Amino acid sequence: MKTIKIAGVPEHFNLPWQLCIENGEFENEGIDLQWTDIPEGTGKMCQMLRDGETDIAIILTEGIVKDIVGGNPSSIVQVYVESPLIWGIHVAANSKFKTLPDLENTKAAISRLGSGSHLMAYVNAQNQNWDTNNLQFEVVNTIDGAVEALTNGSADYFMWERFMTKPLVDKGIFRRVAECPTPWPCFVIAVRNEFLEHNKQTLFLILDIINNTTTEFKEIPSIDRTLASKYNQQLQDIQEWLSLTKWSQKTLDEKVLNKIQNQLFDLKIIDKKGTFAEIVKAI
Repeated sequence: MKTIKIAGVPEHFNLPWQLCIENGEFENEGIDLQWTDIPEGTGKMCQMLRDGETDIAIILTEGIVKDIVGGNPSSIVQVYVESPLIWGIHVAANSKFKTLPDLENTKAAISRLGSGSHLMAYVNAQNQNWDTNNLQFEVVNTIDGAVEALTNGSADYFMWERFMTKPLVDKGIFRRVAECPTPWPCFVIAVRNEFLEHNKQTLFLILDIINNTTTEFKEIPSIDRTLASKYNQQLQDIQEWLSLTKWSQKTLDEKVLNKIQNQLFDLKIIDKKGTFAEIVKAI
């Protein structure tokens, strides 16, 4: 049995992985796939890939592109979720800020530097024609940290996936003032280059198993109820999320990578661009 470490956020996007592990599909191929939930998100997973704490990460596209360009010895082997991530822009329920323009020159709560919540604050600012030099950040690590920061006023707004934060909106803890979809596919599968070099056949098997599951995921009987129960969501919210979410079984397109890098470069998030061959490895 070959032990392989994989990491991802504890969110509904990753239920296909959990189902494959629970059903013993990797085990049947002699693979002990050890999943770790990372509530801190992309910035933490980038560090784990760098440090060899995980072999594979299911990670936000813009975050891993930035980190590979910055020297992370990893590669993107496949797109995992083709559809955009819909980021909700949230304030505390009793906040004085009522609309998105009110948030110009205020402080954003982010999980970590280099995380999706950090990078998307720049994308949102550019969309609103704000001066990105004026962006301010408070590192909060997790959603619970964001709740604390927005409630006590150490940060003013927080960007996170809209459906995962919906229960906080429903409970009157957060108020959502706007949305900001990613202008590219949201999740990719990234692998440490050292692992990739020595485990191509195993990785091929892993991708084959997860791709078979994501292809048929929406057709699983009562999957909407399973998701709603597991992730504390309203059934109608999960049904809307399922209708908007499209998994992928393909490699990242070069034009899409160029678009991501161009935007990150324009925003001064990266100071150089990598080549397609440096960032993407087809299996």
